[in-house]
Amino acid sequence: MTQTSESAAGLTAALELDAGARLGEGALWHPTEQCLYWVDIEGRALHIYNPETKQDRVLHLGERIGTVVPVEGGGALVALQNGIHYLHTDSGKLSFITNPIKEKDIRFNDGKCDPSGRFWVGTMALDTREGVADLYMLDHDCFIHHMLGNLTISNGIAWTQDKKTAYFTDTPTQTVKAFAYNDASGQISEGKVIIKIPKEEGSPDGMTLDAEGNLWIALHGGGAVAKYNPETGEQLQKVNVPAINTTSCAFGGKDLDTLYITTGRDGVGEEELRNYPYHGGLFSVKPDVRGIPASFYKGDVRG
Repeated sequence: MTQTSESAAGLTAALELDAGARLGEGALWHPTEQCLYWVDIEGRALHIYNPETKQDRVLHLGERIGTVVPVEGGGALVALQNGIHYLHTDSGKLSFITNPIKEKDIRFNDGKCDPSGRFWVGTMALDTREGVADLYMLDHDCFIHHMLGNLTISNGIAWTQDKKTAYFTDTPTQTVKAFAYNDASGQISEGKVIIKIPKEEGSPDGMTLDAEGNLWIALHGGGAVAKYNPETGEQLQKVNVPAINTTSCAFGGKDLDTLYITTGRDGVGEEELRNYPYHGGLFSVKPDVRGIPASFYKGDVRG
């Protein structure tokens, strides 16, 4: 079982934006635009938040949106209920790329780009039934590869700075796995469990790496984001969030020293909403560590 360091200092995230998202997710700091991209899956919207001006631009896309990643040269990829699209972020125009999903009750969920600019994105069933989810990888030529199957809620994914390891969680397993990763080919090996999270602490959702190589994992149902040593599985620090359904996290700001945290309102009871009225808000905290820049998609999709 994961242990908590006795020297860990407790922090509490502050409300950054009272967004009222039904299911906030997919937090990602855009390093050139200096904005936080994040999605409201059930609200069917992409948010682009500028922390300097406190302006939150909302693009309503008409479909559930699982995640978003920036594209080299401008724009973004969005994983919508009806497929992966290139999004012209200035105009809001969508250009369809591909859709490997055949069932109408399966949707895309979390995803990110690997160090060489391939887009990895997972799926889940709307009723979260077991074993029907997958993890896909969109290569530079826009061909989509099936990478993992027999999943339930394909969720957080991250790669080490040495480009040798990929971390991934299938949420209901309550574990994070490490996969040997080949950056040249994009292939991954069979994964091994490196972190086990007790159910009472919440379930592993979105995650990110800091510059020291530690994993920061949103604990859905646990009202927290926790920092883990991926070598030992030890929990080193916990950031409390005044919203029980924490969903994703990303380091951002000019110095990548602010941790932004998304949350959701869906499924939260009336008592919880009374106690913590900002469910669905965007939160932030400075945990005295820096993140690493997000990778862009490097395929030719701009058209």
